[in-house]
Amino acid sequence: MLNYICNKLSVSRLSLIWIIVTALLFFGCADRKVVMENRAIVSIAPLKPLVENILGDDFEVSVLVPQGASPETFEPTPKQLRELESARFVFGTGVLEFEQELLHRIARNEQIINLSQGIELIAGTCSHAHKTHPESCEHGCSHEHHHISHGHSHGIDPHIWCSPKALGKMAENTYNAISREMPDSTKYEERYTSLCIKLLELDEEVADMCKNGSRNTFIIYHPALTYLARDYGLTQIAIEHEGKEPSAKHLARIIEQARAEGVKHIFYQSEFPASSVEVICNDIGATAVEINPLEEDIFSNIRQIATLITE
Repeated sequence: MLNYICNKLSVSRLSLIWIIVTALLFFGCADRKVVMENRAIVSIAPLKPLVENILGDDFEVSVLVPQGASPETFEPTPKQLRELESARFVFGTGVLEFEQELLHRIARNEQIINLSQGIELIAGTCSHAHKTHPESCEHGCSHEHHHISHGHSHGIDPHIWCSPKALGKMAENTYNAISREMPDSTKYEERYTSLCIKLLELDEEVADMCKNGSRNTFIIYHPALTYLARDYGLTQIAIEHEGKEPSAKHLARIIEQARAEGVKHIFYQSEFPASSVEVICNDIGATAVEINPLEEDIFSNIRQIATLITE
């Protein structure tokens, strides 16, 4: 009899514990749901205008990689990982390596949207990973234009956001993800339409500059404008060769072509020193121009870069 009573008490105690745990989980999820409705995170700054133009002020949109930091060496803080868990949306290019790592580091990774879906990605030694080595072209920038598996980013040039045509597809992917989550919100469709018009105008403007400009060949230290070059018929010549400092022979070939093409500007990214392009600039009388492909204002940034290339 005593054993029976003890067993009944144990069952009751366990039931009570289960009810308490279930209640805590329920209210914890409810609190989490409220947070999820108000936050969207983008991996890099150039993606922020795409998301903000569609979501407007309905969501707080924050950037994972801070200004001045490199996506190649970026490591999210514990606070950022917690914010990622609670975000309603997380938008990424899908081709940066740290984005791939996030899939394994946060439990709720189904809300991470790959914006490169449907874009013909470029593989080769122009990529940040420098792990594939197809035959190099004469400019020291090997590439293949074909679809790459979206499951991993090794050997892929990630700079898809530098081309207005690619941005158009990324905007479509952004809107599709938002409309799936909130199908009854017509205001997002209206904002997306306005964004498409804005991107179409940028596309036509850049296409016109590239078609009617004085030149269509440009030199850059690190090949960050590969998609812009492919989509608008430009020739990109990279000083950096397979992720390494160029050889004397490679530099001589670049100088020769720069003179033949009448190149006026040599581009280098803000994370590299100006000295990386000074030798060529001094030799051909060109101007070193610092650019930042990770600028948040992608519209002005692309317009300015296209102007400098073609003038």
